[in-house]
Amino acid sequence: MTGLVARRMTLTATHSMNTEQLILNLSADVPRVYRHALIERIASGVGGGALVALTLVVAILGVRPDLQHAMQAFSFWMKWAYTISLGAGALYAVIRLSRPTPRSLCGLWLLAVPILLLIGVGIGELANTPRSEWLTLWQGRSWKVCPWQLLTLAVPIFVGLLWSSHRLAPTRLHAAGAAAGLAAGATAATIYGLHCAEVSALFVLTWYSLGMLLAAAAGAMLGPRLLRW
Repeated sequence: MTGLVARRMTLTATHSMNTEQLILNLSADVPRVYRHALIERIASGVGGGALVALTLVVAILGVRPDLQHAMQAFSFWMKWAYTISLGAGALYAVIRLSRPTPRSLCGLWLLAVPILLLIGVGIGELANTPRSEWLTLWQGRSWKVCPWQLLTLAVPIFVGLLWSSHRLAPTRLHAAGAAAGLAAGATAATIYGLHCAEVSALFVLTWYSLGMLLAAAAGAMLGPRLLRW
């Protein structure tokens, strides 16, 4: 009995040594990954897509002629603060979800802050606008096309993010796709602000947000197909 136990212990030790040696052999020639490689890869995907979207705005939609004057107004920076903050939060989620063992997304509750702030600005607008003009304040002049133009501009940015994420190892594919879609939509909305002349917080809160949500929904549906590895 004692000899049998000793042989089993020897076999177990040998197996353990073989496993450790196998791991060492497999990892011997693996190059060291640069610490910020993931962030730089995602940034390059967003940057390339954003450049294409900016080209589309300049070449097709056109930059608003009063852009220099508009950049001195609160409404312009209100839109950019909203879209940039949502885009930053979405990119944070993209980075967290691009790993095989995704980290916690509890920090995403901060996305509620810009939404609540814009709601507050919108309530202030309503309080200072006659009720007969509320519909105009909400719809502006481009509510029918705004969400769809945002969604169109989000496509090249989403493609860039797919390129960035495809060689990574996301496992929560619906969530990763939705985060990429939201990041693309928010970045597209930021670029779209160079063309859009709407000044109402209610307009931005409704129609800009709808365009970003459409991009996020499309990303959630396409994620499992396009991000599978």
